[in-house]
Amino acid sequence: MLEPAAAWRYVALGGLAAGLAAAPLLAHAGAFIPMVAGAVASVALAVAVPRSAGRAARLAWHVLLALSLAALGAGVGVARVAAIDAGALDLAAGQRATVTGHVAAVPRRVDGQVGVRVDTPDGRLLIEAPEPVVDLPVGAAVRATGAIRDPGPWEEGWLARHGIRDVLTASTIELRGGFRRGAVSLLDEARVRAEDALGRGTDAERAALLRGFVLGQDDRIDPETVEEFRRSGLSHLLAVSGQNVLLLALLAWPLLALLGLGLRARLLVTLALIVAYVPVAGGGPSIQRAGVMGTAGVLAALASRPSSRVYAVLLATAATLALNPRASGDAGWQLSFAAVIGIMIWARPLRQALVGRSTPEASIRGALADAVAVTVAATLATAPLIASQFDVLSLASLPANLLALPAVAPVMWLGMLAALAGQIPWLPVEPLTWVGGALAGYVAQVAAWLSAPSWAQVDVSLDGPGAVLGGYAGVVLVVTLALRWTQRRAALRLSPALAAAAALAVVVSLAIAVSPRATERIAGPVKGLRVTVLDVGQGDAILLEPDNGNPLLVDAGPADAEVGAALADRGVERLAGVLATHPQADHVGGIPDVLERIATDRLLYAQADPTLLGAAVAAGTDATRIAAGAHLRTGSLRLRVLWPPRELLSRPLDPAADPNALSLVVVARWRDFELLLAGDGEAELAPVDPGPVDVLKLAHHGSEDAGLAGLLERVAPVLAVISVGADNPYGHPSPETLAELRARGVAVARTDVDGSLTIAVDRRGFNLTGNG
Repeated sequence: MLEPAAAWRYVALGGLAAGLAAAPLLAHAGAFIPMVAGAVASVALAVAVPRSAGRAARLAWHVLLALSLAALGAGVGVARVAAIDAGALDLAAGQRATVTGHVAAVPRRVDGQVGVRVDTPDGRLLIEAPEPVVDLPVGAAVRATGAIRDPGPWEEGWLARHGIRDVLTASTIELRGGFRRGAVSLLDEARVRAEDALGRGTDAERAALLRGFVLGQDDRIDPETVEEFRRSGLSHLLAVSGQNVLLLALLAWPLLALLGLGLRARLLVTLALIVAYVPVAGGGPSIQRAGVMGTAGVLAALASRPSSRVYAVLLATAATLALNPRASGDAGWQLSFAAVIGIMIWARPLRQALVGRSTPEASIRGALADAVAVTVAATLATAPLIASQFDVLSLASLPANLLALPAVAPVMWLGMLAALAGQIPWLPVEPLTWVGGALAGYVAQVAAWLSAPSWAQVDVSLDGPGAVLGGYAGVVLVVTLALRWTQRRAALRLSPALAAAAALAVVVSLAIAVSPRATERIAGPVKGLRVTVLDVGQGDAILLEPDNGNPLLVDAGPADAEVGAALADRGVERLAGVLATHPQADHVGGIPDVLERIATDRLLYAQADPTLLGAAVAAGTDATRIAAGAHLRTGSLRLRVLWPPRELLSRPLDPAADPNALSLVVVARWRDFELLLAGDGEAELAPVDPGPVDVLKLAHHGSEDAGLAGLLERVAPVLAVISVGADNPYGHPSPETLAELRARGVAVARTDVDGSLTIAVDRRGFNLTGNG
């Protein structure tokens, strides 16, 4: 309970935080009057604190104090929101503009598109451009030319939190050389040295992971790896957030205990780690908030009294909202505080449930129990919010975080030490980054393992505050019952060996018990990956079926092939997506029938076609435009779009142009097996280079292709398949194409000769069968 003499401090902080949180709703109100009135009333009430008044009088005084501080907070917050908004560039939509400025944050690279926040002399804006875009270090000077557009409804809130109104759509973003000037340039230089240090002594992939873990610089991490971290519930490790800083500090705590440091010394060392970390990571607003929240979390988790923990959380809330009153709408802010509160409430009881009350912290069992308790508490406390924000729930999150646990703190410490040592050019960092890179690779492998099963992530939507509260009520009930059950028995006697064995047993048991069985279909159960090139006559329709994900269909042949009915007969009940390579009848004529018959998550296309888009709307299927650089996934099957570039799609459509030039070309990968699906994009029109592949689906039904020899040289397939109709009037496949394949020793399979082709892929390799 709070001491009466000290309760006013909590009331005051709570009122201030509430006023700051309400400020965005009062953005158009005047800030001066509530600020002055609140300040005067707060000072008067603080001076006139009742010492011997009764409970009713003290309660009334607390209410007045909270209201006065709320008014003060609202006034300060409104002024702060106005100051943030005043720094936004404000131009008319459609206006052409050339802007120069400095990179304000790590770029976001999604689906072949780069978005970067830029500070210009005239204000802040977001610049977006298609890949490829060079590395854009924070603070670097850049230049771009393009057209202004208003933010879409899906990005308005996010941009408003960063004080941005306009988006410049450019063809590219150029580095101009140099960085920001003034005191902030010192942070830019420190960050560049840290980035360079983390890239020495390890390969590029692990260096990118280290930069993500330590600096929040995740823009150069492979998109497939980012998706694996997201599905496995480990994505919080790739972005610097309050939760990340908090986990770093709390995982350091048991190691410091093992070193024999006392409570005060451990607290000081932990806080020193955070203070050193913030400027090395760039010192921007996001890392400042992370530092504040991490510090508050440490104080809250380590404080000896529950009331002190509450005060620390309230202080962090007020401090972060004073920096940006709109921060409360950010998912990262919400998740950070949810993690802090979960650790504050559950970490200690969970530790006691694992090893009892008598186990000292300065022991291996105690340190392991502390780390496990913190991880479990944070994971459980953030689950309902994740479901609310992202409409998914990662069932793999808890086992993934527990398996990654031994490596997370060492990666952070080694990365921080390397980043700090990198500030002095002659200090060697390679031993630190080599070990840190190896541990980062282990965490990435955990993400890959736990993201692969179809049960790793489920669709769960918690819409509205009521649903979120209901979700938390369920979590609290389950945790409370579990803790009470353990209290009736002796502690679980956790030992390192037992913990490792139990974690492994849990993961294996879940994989066996929960992983869905392949549906029995006419073609038999899928084991690994099954690729079926359907015989649809003169057209294309290719079904990709991974054993742990919903199938994906590439094209659907002409309408009279009735591919939708054929899929239903095969037992296909749901498709992860239908990919329309280009709007010609022999490829997309059957898509409306497929969407009508088969539940389909997404229609993916490069060139808009009114008929297809109308069919998607009628079927309730999301339609998404994609281009080179986009990544798709269903289960363990991954697809990467190689063609066409986004800039080609943005040009006005030339009715006389060859539509095949904009055909989607994708490479599908399952484990080590790769399949190049060329659509109708002949190599002379779509010069792609994915590297060696196992199977090539020839473009345009095997038509003559001047670029085929070069493509075969680059991809060196073992097998080429041709989807082509018998007795077609075009002479497909051409004799020249067949001769080129024979000359290179590439095996050939054709639907006009062999009927529908089935490629069965497993860990040992692949084999081909036909039904012709």
